[in-house]
Amino acid sequence: MFVDQVKINVKAGNGGDGIVAFRREKFVPNGGPAGGDGGKGGSVILKVDEGLRTLMDFRYHRHFKAKNGEKGMNKGMYGRGASDFYVSVPEGTTVTDDETGEILGDLLHDGDELVVAKGGRGGRGNIHFASARNPAPEIAENGEPGIERVLRLELKVLADIGLVGFPSVGKSTLLATVTSAKPKIAAYHFTTLVPNLGMVRLDDGRDFVMADLPGLIEGASQGVGLGIQFLRHIERTRVILHLVDLSGMDGRDPYDDFVKINQELLSYDETLLERPQIVVASKMDLPDAKKNLADFVVKIKNDKMLKTVPEVVEISSVTHTGVKELMAKAADLLEKTPVFPTLADRKRQEQLENGTVYKFEEAEQYPFEISRDPDATWVLSGTELDKLFKMTDFEHDESIMRFARQLRGMGVDDALRAKGAKQGDLVRIDKFTFEFVE
Repeated sequence: MFVDQVKINVKAGNGGDGIVAFRREKFVPNGGPAGGDGGKGGSVILKVDEGLRTLMDFRYHRHFKAKNGEKGMNKGMYGRGASDFYVSVPEGTTVTDDETGEILGDLLHDGDELVVAKGGRGGRGNIHFASARNPAPEIAENGEPGIERVLRLELKVLADIGLVGFPSVGKSTLLATVTSAKPKIAAYHFTTLVPNLGMVRLDDGRDFVMADLPGLIEGASQGVGLGIQFLRHIERTRVILHLVDLSGMDGRDPYDDFVKINQELLSYDETLLERPQIVVASKMDLPDAKKNLADFVVKIKNDKMLKTVPEVVEISSVTHTGVKELMAKAADLLEKTPVFPTLADRKRQEQLENGTVYKFEEAEQYPFEISRDPDATWVLSGTELDKLFKMTDFEHDESIMRFARQLRGMGVDDALRAKGAKQGDLVRIDKFTFEFVE
């Protein structure tokens, strides 16, 4: 089964908790703090495996979680850091944050890695909080929470040359003729249901990867047929071989087919028609093909939508007529054609460019939100506040007092007063509830 789009959930490991501990050795009077730091949590990393050709494995396994770091230990010993969790993906995978739409990266080559969820740092033990005023602190931090996110993975096949055209124009037959690929070939539409790849090797030593892209019909860019599923695969091809059935046996007009396919490419991505294109007049061994070809050539020369009139090459995959010449022309064109940026590449570049524009923006008055439940409890929320809450060790009074001072420093007390909070009101952060004290 060919799967080229999936959503997965990744969760990095939490950092290990720091601990409160004191020296207890014999002959060491007044032993000071000795609580060690927690170890770092494991990160989730996507890594390209050249042996994979599809995202099918993610169809049944969608949740990936790295291990947490170990807690700190006595005598100032650090907890063990967790190993990173590697997830294998095929070449050509684009990774997007499903919630924000941010493109995190493109994984194109064997061994490429992308950290998609960073593990939390370990919490500090009480050895870090000792001072002249408090030489024996009972304060420690819990580990930082690891990042959790939903990712959208899209596979776009890595091919130098893409075969496009209406169903049953001979794309699969041509691919089977010039490569060792074994696509399904039959006398009905939509025989090919997944992209097929093959390696073309020429007598002069040149080689390239060619892909048969199925399911393109009129309306494909809006979801008609199979085309919307596979149009993305043409983004990484550098040369397009546009096959047109000149036999006329299906009762369709070859020029009309040619225009409709180009229109679908344009609707999906306007830059696709900027790529060099060779028009492949297929099935030239059939009776009416020569006559239809003459009419077709006249029409495309008068086509105003085309910036340049593409070369038309006659072939018959059955008799192999013109096939070798077509592959040589395609290889020549490929040598002088650069790599084109995909839609994802351009979107990511825009994100990077937008991210480098620094403008002065007045900071928010408070980096948190305050709401009120029907039972009159004040509820505090916010990314930084939640992180601070999770990293606080509530088993020790000194840690709780430190948390209260941090909230006051963030402006929580002032904000609650401004909202109308009074002495004795209940305040909740996550599942922790306490009284507001003036």
